Amino acid sequence: MPMRLEDLKTGTRIRGIRGDAVVTVQGVRWFGDEAVEVIFEDGDGRLDRQLVYRHGEPALELVAAGRSWSFDGDGELLRLVSEAYRIRLAWLFDPYLAVTTSLIEPLPHQISAVYEAMLPRQPLRFLLADDPGAGKTIMAGLLIKELMVRGDLERCLIVAPGSLTEQWQDELWEKLGLELEILSRDMIQTSRTGNPFTHKHLLIARLDQLSRNDELQQRLAAAPEWDLVICDEAHKLSGTYQGGERKLTKRYRLGELLGRCSRHFLLMTATPHNGKEEDFQLFLALLDGDRFAGRYRAGTHRADASDLMRRLVKEDLVRFDGKPLFPERRSYTVQYPLSAPEARLYAAVTDYVRDEMNRADKRLVEEGQSQRRINVGFALMTLQRRLASSPEAIYRSLERRRERLEKRLLEARATLRDGELLADAVEVPSLDEDEWEEIYEDSPQEEREAFEEELIDHATAAITVEELALEIERLRQLEAQARGVRRSGADAKWQELNSILDDPRMVDEHGHRRKLIIFTEFRDTLSYLAGRVRTRLGRHEAVVEIHGGVQRQARRAVVEAFMNDPEVEVLIANDAAGEGVNLQRAHLMVNYDLPWNPNRLEQRFGRIHRIGQQEVCHLWNLVARDTREGDVYSRLLTKLEVERESLGGKVFDVLGQLFEEHPLRHLLMDAIRYGEQPEVRARLERAIDEAVNPHHLRQLLERRALVQDAMDLRQVQAIRADMERAHARRLQPHFIQAFFLEAFRHLGGRLHRREEGRFEISHVPAVIRQRDRLLARGTPVAARYERVCFEKERVDAQPRAYLVCPGSPLLDATIDVVLERHRELLRRGAVLVDERDPGEGPRLLFY
Repeated sequence: MPMRLEDLKTGTRIRGIRGDAVVTVQGVRWFGDEAVEVIFEDGDGRLDRQLVYRHGEPALELVAAGRSWSFDGDGELLRLVSEAYRIRLAWLFDPYLAVTTSLIEPLPHQISAVYEAMLPRQPLRFLLADDPGAGKTIMAGLLIKELMVRGDLERCLIVAPGSLTEQWQDELWEKLGLELEILSRDMIQTSRTGNPFTHKHLLIARLDQLSRNDELQQRLAAAPEWDLVICDEAHKLSGTYQGGERKLTKRYRLGELLGRCSRHFLLMTATPHNGKEEDFQLFLALLDGDRFAGRYRAGTHRADASDLMRRLVKEDLVRFDGKPLFPERRSYTVQYPLSAPEARLYAAVTDYVRDEMNRADKRLVEEGQSQRRINVGFALMTLQRRLASSPEAIYRSLERRRERLEKRLLEARATLRDGELLADAVEVPSLDEDEWEEIYEDSPQEEREAFEEELIDHATAAITVEELALEIERLRQLEAQARGVRRSGADAKWQELNSILDDPRMVDEHGHRRKLIIFTEFRDTLSYLAGRVRTRLGRHEAVVEIHGGVQRQARRAVVEAFMNDPEVEVLIANDAAGEGVNLQRAHLMVNYDLPWNPNRLEQRFGRIHRIGQQEVCHLWNLVARDTREGDVYSRLLTKLEVERESLGGKVFDVLGQLFEEHPLRHLLMDAIRYGEQPEVRARLERAIDEAVNPHHLRQLLERRALVQDAMDLRQVQAIRADMERAHARRLQPHFIQAFFLEAFRHLGGRLHRREEGRFEISHVPAVIRQRDRLLARGTPVAARYERVCFEKERVDAQPRAYLVCPGSPLLDATIDVVLERHRELLRRGAVLVDERDPGEGPRLLFY
């Protein structure tokens, strides 16, 4: 019945103050004659207050109080609201609800990590340190989803290296139905509050986007507390002790801030320990400053961290049947000699690189241009890598560099006075060596490509117009020499790859070519190889490509074609496919170019050696004989292969840690610059031998197993039994389907049955869409759906269906509206008659 403000009395039950929900007035306070503040209790027992104005009287409705348990309510609606309440509490029936409602087949170690190691901790401060390929992204996603369905998570921030942010977004959406946005410049600039951290509740941010930006960190600190913050590759947050004093990086300071801004804090890394106990405990201080902060003293500060972390190595990971999760890995070093024209070009370009590096070290330092010396060093390092890649790559690089420097020479002659020195090119960013290292190590492939192009095209050690003119003339000669090699067709490296394509392992028992991945470093080489392999196989569609210029959606399509189309046999890629792309459909790989960062070598092999791989994995590494960097890499790979015989495939898991004190690229550049000196050559050989000697490898493997947990067969069987019992007790999909079909139609929705177990929704009522916007739980509810289903086995049929399950925004919004409108029926009750029951005694269902 309609009412006036004067009717708002303590104890009255009103509809219209909070939408269609019925609330009970607990108190009123007048503001003049036209407004009153109402303190009320909602159906969940929560207190709130609302200012109600005279002009809002028509929306108010007095709800007849009636008696509790009067049993005069509508039976059909009572059954509907009762079912809504039951589904909202589905996690009480199914302790593995996130698994049940996700498109994954979980493994024992993932279940134990989420449901045994992390969920019971309140608040969670934890380090998840399982080996690469164990599915840590899936574990984090299960944790997020489980906290969501239990009502314990609304705001979540994931911080990851830039090269992994898109992988996080894709996997969380495709496997778990969680939609998180990636923090971008546009989002920051267009934020309606000026601070995207306040109104964006599910975010993924790039590590160095935050660590280098003090203003963004201030906004982060000013935003409401996060329910959960996850840091991937968290070892990058680590600090160090030097001379007994703590050296805290910008990344470490960011880690401290993130810990203060969050209730639950999860660090994820496969390499938590760098071999120094003091650094490890400084890292653990991010989780528990009370235990691990303070000045480190050897022998007195060693603390047990087993209650803060979980670590399983690949060898301990098994399926539910107890079989090992990962197959064997084998690697082969394939050496090839350069042809005579290639050898002469290699020597000429290497001399140019060495001379320009020496000039940069001398002249630019004398002129106080150390920043410019760093730029030149990285540019020349990139040029040398392109020389080793292919005749096409070095020719294109020399051509572009000569053209850009010629343009700069013309500008300098027009603007500089006699004797005036050349400045560094404006196109080259001004970054210190640590920042360049971060770009080289952590940036996405497309960003690395862009930085390298700017450097190689513009950075020069010439500081006068005359010196620049002389360098251009030398580049012109090198370019002509490279053009000659390119036109001659001399390419020993390609001939070696051509031979590998004939290896018996390239075809299956039926004579069909197996899928093969070829990794290169540079786009010029990639395009060149794609053409030659297509010609070799005789079909254009047999080869697909991934590089930094392939946009995200197109990259997905390429991966999908490679994984599922039998006509696609070869994927040629650079490290854009080494970053978070899962390619376990193949088990054969060739490193056409070897990266100067051994971490990338490990990442590439990890694209095929991961969960789901059933075959023995084979890797061929192509190395040019009698080249300076080739000799270094050849010695490294040969010794690794020797140690693999005794240590097994585990040696591949520590590649990225072999050269922690002296990066491999520094050794390679020393070989290029000073490799003709016997004492330098001997020093480099000693460095390789020390890195790969059995004692050092065993140290790394022991460190890798530090604080290691293990899963025995009894634990795996217990997890399997628990999951089977939970599966039997869970809220079955047909209950959810029956509720949703009735509730959705009751609220004005239109849906139509299509294939078995699948429906088309032609209209989602505005009230459900509006409620979803208020709840703001992930993916916005759409106005219509081509297909929806209630069992995850039916999702992947064509067209792909939206899974309606506990935690899905469409179901959550529907439940919320039903409970808001009809919750009072649970207080009144109703009489339900079962015509099939022959008994005479009544039964009572009580909430």
